[in-house]
Amino acid sequence: MRQFQILDQIVIDAGSGVMSLTSEAAEYAQLAMRREGAYVAISASYGPMEIALRPRYEDLVRLLARLQPVEGLQTTRQVGTSQAYLAIGLRSDGVLVIRPTIVADATGYLTLNMALNPNVRRAFYEWLGVEGN
Repeated sequence: MRQFQILDQIVIDAGSGVMSLTSEAAEYAQLAMRREGAYVAISASYGPMEIALRPRYEDLVRLLARLQPVEGLQTTRQVGTSQAYLAIGLRSDGVLVIRPTIVADATGYLTLNMALNPNVRRAFYEWLGVEGN
């Protein structure tokens, strides 16, 4: 069974443009993002372990704008490639599930299971410029 780390704090550094999502309960869990031209640089970490991704900004925003809750599924959409992607799902209670994933091959993958509470999700959507959040 998957265990999700709820990220419930958001800090935006106006100087560097980095948005950091963290958890009050788990000091080592962090999801940091920054716009880099047509891409969003993402660093998902838990302690010294990190998954770094660079999905296209337009693809990420379009996916989030169209995301709908689907009962029974944790994630319903992916952005990235087949070997490195961000799996995303929206729960009916407003929690956004985010699973940064690196696929080794058909035998396995590495992922971090994170979820944004509704208030942090709204701030995240606003930071990205997602319409209709």
